[in-house]
Amino acid sequence: MASEKRIIEASGRNIEISSPDKVYFPEIGATKFDLASYYVEIGDVLCHIAAGRPALLERFPDGAGKNSFFQKRVPKNAPGWLETTDVTTPNGTRSNALVVADIAHVVWAVNLGCLGLHLWPYKADDPTHADELRIDLDPQPGVGFDEVRAAAGHVRALLDEVGIVGYPKTSGNRGLHVYVRLAPLWDSFDVRAGAIAVARELERRHPASITAQWWKEERGERVFVDFNQNAPHKTVFGAWFVRPRVGAQVSTPLSWDEVDSVDPDELTIRTVPDLVRRRGDPWSAMVDEPQSLQPLLDMAARDRANGLHDAPWPPEYPKQPDEPPRVAPSRAKKG
Repeated sequence: MASEKRIIEASGRNIEISSPDKVYFPEIGATKFDLASYYVEIGDVLCHIAAGRPALLERFPDGAGKNSFFQKRVPKNAPGWLETTDVTTPNGTRSNALVVADIAHVVWAVNLGCLGLHLWPYKADDPTHADELRIDLDPQPGVGFDEVRAAAGHVRALLDEVGIVGYPKTSGNRGLHVYVRLAPLWDSFDVRAGAIAVARELERRHPASITAQWWKEERGERVFVDFNQNAPHKTVFGAWFVRPRVGAQVSTPLSWDEVDSVDPDELTIRTVPDLVRRRGDPWSAMVDEPQSLQPLLDMAARDRANGLHDAPWPPEYPKQPDEPPRVAPSRAKKG
């Protein structure tokens, strides 16, 4: 008979895990307690990247592949040691969110049924400055992972040209992300403008394989650079966190050499801890070497001077100044 609860130590605290033997990832037979143990094992590298960030909870009571729901607010019966902060979601709703203060906070979320966490683009103690640029390479239907690898190489080349170091990771699914840790000098509007400039320049250079087009009908079989992942208050699935897939795949930081050979489906809670032990953390320098967004803002200013307007925003955001009509081209009224 399955045990009703087990205790796991995390960050010097004893966290109770209810239903520890419940299978959360049926493809590999991994349980809720296996998930908590994974986070304890890689806690140092995860917190090096995520510490201090507000997190949105997505709960999967029956594990990966089952129904889920987002929980914007930390429950009122949460333990007194839990750190929280006031956040705003894209539609303007304010709520009390979890802060990834240490790995005990992550394990506490696991006990609620969270498989991974969606992180805000700023630190809880400095919400006015976004300190991460997140370049999301999203393969459209018909596009394979080899094409995503190639797109990541193009991102690296562009960033190298302007003196910026990018850090790649798997999305935990079909895509790749490239992160840039920024000095806390710009807000999310600025960072989004830089992301749009990157997307547009990549599309100009590689129009057959990369697109910056927001409307799906215009993307074709290309890799979409999703600039709106940098919109204010937009949360993104964090590095080292486990995606809600039945195989327990991890969104795993990589070195650039690993991008050429990695099979993202093989990066799971069973394999990633050993990978970290063998080769360390390829993002170890990122936090300690924040960079300037200015080269990308200069690209954005050049685009504006050449007559390009803002790119479309997601539907949950208010209409923005200089934004084009928020309607798919095929549905737009003819003038």
